[in-house]
Amino acid sequence: MYRRAKREFLCALSVAALLAGCGHTQAARVDATGSKQASQDAPEANVIRFVKNPGAAPAFQLNDLDGKPLSLSEAKGKIVLLNFWATWCGPCRAEIPDLVDLQKRYADKLEIIALATDEEDADAVRHFILQSGINYRVAMVSDEVRRDYGGIAALPTAFVIDPQGRIVQKHVGLNDPTIYELEVKAMLGQAVDAKVEYFEDNGQIFLKNAERATELPGVDFSKLSAAQKTVALHHLNAESCDCGCRLTLAQCRINDSACRVSMALAAKVVNRVAHPAAQNSVTPTANVPKNTAEPPSPN
Repeated sequence: MYRRAKREFLCALSVAALLAGCGHTQAARVDATGSKQASQDAPEANVIRFVKNPGAAPAFQLNDLDGKPLSLSEAKGKIVLLNFWATWCGPCRAEIPDLVDLQKRYADKLEIIALATDEEDADAVRHFILQSGINYRVAMVSDEVRRDYGGIAALPTAFVIDPQGRIVQKHVGLNDPTIYELEVKAMLGQAVDAKVEYFEDNGQIFLKNAERATELPGVDFSKLSAAQKTVALHHLNAESCDCGCRLTLAQCRINDSACRVSMALAAKVVNRVAHPAAQNSVTPTANVPKNTAEPPSPN
């Protein structure tokens, strides 16, 4: 029952991403029409972003659906696109032809690894692979791998890993396939028709880095002084969210900006820091006459 509910939730997120034309991504936001022509008409809008000082991708040991060992170490020296997906996910299916084409054209430089997520029947996944012509390796994800990569809140989620085995980007939702190719070319040192920018990982890649963030989605710090903001951020990184995510409030805001629970709790934290006197005020008690009687003198 839990797996089914979780699948329905992820599917709802996926459908929302598909209807929007793309999933949000740190690299780019595609026009809702998905028009490649619009992108060509405004090439200056092409921006690819990589993490500054990236961290190592968590290692894993799995067996692919052919029963062969699968690990990141086997792809060392290549760019890896680690794609968490599902056969029942509409946006996941929509991007398969582009991933197949990308793998075909960069076969000697790129390794796409697809990890089937929230799938219960490996044979059904295997059948889907044959039907869809997938030309890259696929394995069933384990709970441990999913946890190591931050829980995977929505599908598809793709991690871009450089030839040194470091995660340099993360894409959530249906991504513009041209962005993947621009990222691959940039890491290969080839000329790209795009601006390359670098950013600090403040939880966008690894949620554990949320403590570095100075801003959080949906949290208004504008009424706080610099010192108060520091205090509020400390609380947001120390206090847990009650939505069931098992994350801190800061992590939940980054991981799921639509979460109303963390948004409300975060607002309370900010208000508490902004008005400490109101939080610490004590209701005055009625005046009680003091006992002026002298203690009895000893006889």
